[in-house]
Amino acid sequence: MPTARRRRTVRGILGKRTDLTAMSIDHAILAEGLRKTYRGSKGEPGKEALKGVDLSVPRGSFFALLGPNGAGKSTFINILAGLVIKSGGAASIWGHDIDRATRKARSAIGVVPQELNLDAFFTPREVVEFQAGLYGVPKKERQTMEVLDAMGLADKADVYSRTLSGGMRRRLLVAKAMIHRPPVLVLDEPTAGVDVELRQQLWGYIRRLNQDGTTIVLTTHYLEEAEELCDTIAIIDNGEVVVSEPKERLVRRLDRKTIAVRVEGEVGELPAELRRMGAEVDDVGYISLSYRPSKDSIGAMLAAVQAAGYQIVDVTTHEADLEDVFLSITRQVKNDEAA
Repeated sequence: MPTARRRRTVRGILGKRTDLTAMSIDHAILAEGLRKTYRGSKGEPGKEALKGVDLSVPRGSFFALLGPNGAGKSTFINILAGLVIKSGGAASIWGHDIDRATRKARSAIGVVPQELNLDAFFTPREVVEFQAGLYGVPKKERQTMEVLDAMGLADKADVYSRTLSGGMRRRLLVAKAMIHRPPVLVLDEPTAGVDVELRQQLWGYIRRLNQDGTTIVLTTHYLEEAEELCDTIAIIDNGEVVVSEPKERLVRRLDRKTIAVRVEGEVGELPAELRRMGAEVDDVGYISLSYRPSKDSIGAMLAAVQAAGYQIVDVTTHEADLEDVFLSITRQVKNDEAA
């Protein structure tokens, strides 16, 4: 087999030899066994930031990569962007191996970093033009003003970047990342320090990009953003991916609901039957009961409240959301490590 035709193979998660190039055709990003160890100083052991990460991001998805501080999210992104050299494993972007097809891989991704790393004395027009030049976009094909206009920065095109507000600088970073029209856009905490109105404008533009086919990868500490925007969610903790699933399936992992029952008059001390069911009186005087929809009947629980002599006035429910899932999974990881 000619060297140019040889394909990289890595050990798959099922223990089989896997053709990464062939597999990555259906994925915007594909990583297998990705590792990174930062060298320690003065005889101290190194820091293992990534511990054999296996992760696939479907093309066209709106993908959330979540995890606590120090989990390895930024290291993973920086390896894809070519800013950090991996210690082992393999990764591809849009079918291009980051080692064997480095230029194509880097051209297929745009990264919006956490830091507002802009030259203070460049104008937005110059920032975007310079970035387009770095990626070899011919001048006649550049859409500098179109991108700036889409980000609400057309009227600021020729002012120094240092005069822009934090929200405007954040949007300029998005424009900079998109000017070479990559099929994959990575947003690393993009709304940190951005007010609510600008956040909504930014997400409106990102949604349109996704609807037009751009794969979006988002890291955020605002879990409500991930739940509202993303269709697939991965959680990374301590350098390992602990779960990667469609959002709906992930939320269903917590088969738990809570009902709060408001009754007529004072609740008083709960009868023994309700206490055996785990009922409690919450801070506002409601009878609170948690149950598993897959096993328990809400009708039977309400009937038990009535049988205890209470007249039901109102019922509200609370379902598990992404924050509940995130906390549950990361706590379980910590408990497993401590065991």
